[in-house]
Amino acid sequence: MRSVDDAHTAIQATLAPLPAEWVTLDAAHGRVLAEPVVARRTQPPAALSAMDGYAVRAAEAGDGAVLRVAGETAAGDDPGAPLAPQTARRIYTGAALPKGADAVLIQEHASPAGGRDDVDGEGGDDRLGDRLGDGGRDDDGQDGGRIRVDRGVDPGAHVRPRGQDFAAGQPLLAPGTRLGARHIALAAAGQVPWLAVHARPRVALLATGDELVRAGEPLGAHAIVDTVTPALAAQLRAAGAEVVALGIARDREAELAAYAGALARADLALTVGGASVGARDLIRSALGRAGLALDFWTIAMRPGKPLLFGRFASGTPLIGLPGNPVSALVCAQLFVLPAVDRLAGGDGRPPRPVQALAAHDLPAGGARQDYQRAALTTDALGQRWVRPLSPQDSAMLTTLAAADALLVRPAGAPAAATGTAVPVLPLFP
Repeated sequence: MRSVDDAHTAIQATLAPLPAEWVTLDAAHGRVLAEPVVARRTQPPAALSAMDGYAVRAAEAGDGAVLRVAGETAAGDDPGAPLAPQTARRIYTGAALPKGADAVLIQEHASPAGGRDDVDGEGGDDRLGDRLGDGGRDDDGQDGGRIRVDRGVDPGAHVRPRGQDFAAGQPLLAPGTRLGARHIALAAAGQVPWLAVHARPRVALLATGDELVRAGEPLGAHAIVDTVTPALAAQLRAAGAEVVALGIARDREAELAAYAGALARADLALTVGGASVGARDLIRSALGRAGLALDFWTIAMRPGKPLLFGRFASGTPLIGLPGNPVSALVCAQLFVLPAVDRLAGGDGRPPRPVQALAAHDLPAGGARQDYQRAALTTDALGQRWVRPLSPQDSAMLTTLAAADALLVRPAGAPAAATGTAVPVLPLFP
């Protein structure tokens, strides 16, 4: 039997990221970059105001200085003529500074001065917006308003310099980045509307067994509902894969072999059931005759010992999952999702355990690495505690559904007293 770590290594060694395809920004979330994203513009493209206020020359805007207001500039406007000496220009957040200005006097630090637009009254954040809200112009549209500097500014105050975020030609995102909303926003700011990402893995999914029926179909007296493939299909799609659902194959070598072509054309093939050593466990023999080269078919773990791995002549890897639903879904967490991640351009690493304290005494580990369905809780001090659920039968879906973690008990692990730190794997949604 392979160890869990050896099995993961063997599977990952056969995988490589899929080729690149180009997608629009709104289709890129969750995908993995195949090529770097390089800025096509400088951001910001000019010195911009970081606040509402007045563009000024800092040397002229000391405490008590009086400046004439000459025009206004809003975000997106051309900054217009250079700033004349002893003047200020009304400016709004995101607007480009006129040539000659090197600071922004925020409107809270300015007040009306004597002049055509002077108005008596108490100050406040919005007073200049109310009294000089048109940029210091009279009703007839002529310049003439004046402001007094209540608090002087230093050069660069409240200014976002050109290129503060990035410059044209600068790499923004590296290959291998899994794209979230923040990465997409950065690419858009760099004027990059299309991204090269690794293709979505196509995963062929086939259940096997004479006893299986789909949920909702008429049940025979001893039929078993296929619970694994709908759960796997949903999980695979959530992981970014495209699922090719092949249905349910009966326990006939010829029928199983007939699916070999469809399985081998996918990027990853998954079968459920038929991987053990019973008389009707025919995956190895049927697909072996169809060109599947087996690597291993048992793992030293529970649940999930009868896990099969091999490759078709096309190069497509096949993971044969156990038929028991809990076993299949635990193995999917450990082996299938990392394989999908690798094909999609990720690192393919297995889920990483975290530490929690045992909520009660745990017996010594057995001959195989055990993944016990468990509940995680956090106490008032922020400490995690883990409690195995009961029963642990590999067909008990109620136990799996109630779990939010797998308590990992390595083979031969010594008994652990209550309060001992033990590894747990939080379950994926």
